[in-house]
Amino acid sequence: MAEGNGNGMLDGAVIAVAGAGGPAGRATLLRLAEAGATVVGADADAARLAEAVDAARYAHGGATVIGDTVDLLDLQATRDWADHVEKDFGRVDGVVHLVGGWRGSASFAETDLADWELLEKLLIRTVQHTSLAFHDALTRSDRGRFLLISAAGASKPTAGNAAYAASKAAAEAWTLALGDAFRKAGGDEGPRQAAAILVVKALVHDAMRAERPNAKFAGFTDVTDLADAIAGVWDRPAKELNGTRLWLTEKP
Repeated sequence: MAEGNGNGMLDGAVIAVAGAGGPAGRATLLRLAEAGATVVGADADAARLAEAVDAARYAHGGATVIGDTVDLLDLQATRDWADHVEKDFGRVDGVVHLVGGWRGSASFAETDLADWELLEKLLIRTVQHTSLAFHDALTRSDRGRFLLISAAGASKPTAGNAAYAASKAAAEAWTLALGDAFRKAGGDEGPRQAAAILVVKALVHDAMRAERPNAKFAGFTDVTDLADAIAGVWDRPAKELNGTRLWLTEKP
């Protein structure tokens, strides 16, 4: 059973992070561990995931941070991951979906449908698999949260981002459908769990700034700010949060 480190707002919570090996995943592992959660990250890249997990463990010595190499494109593997997280730690209080990817073109007419085939897997299929795999465990939690990180482009697609924007829009629709399932399960008392979408224009981190020191990254969300917003979601009542988009950038 999860016990936490006894000094954070998420003490005792167990949170799974899909796509934990990237910069946003690393920041999120750090922030959730700092808040007292037991954090279980998954990524297809074992080396990158191990670095992120080690960084969170080193920064927060009293925290439990686990890394599992999981192919989230495999539904059964994702179900097995969800089952073992709940079995090992006794509960699952959250799933944060950070699996990303981007492909674009110079114009709409030049769109390569191979980009869609890739993005459909990364941005939609992994959302489907994680939400289905963790649904039952989340409904057994008194503070279950499913969080999708999306992009402003889903609400206002541009000509060269057709595949990306369509993929993000589909992932948002799927997440809102999960929210409706939580709403219906809650009955007259309202949902006890919540599915929500955190919307950014794009993400930025220190390595990007170092590579492009003169870039302004206007409207971008720093991965540490995203991680703070993710951790803060558990402070909001499920009734208020469920089925909403939380904008971390200006609405288009």
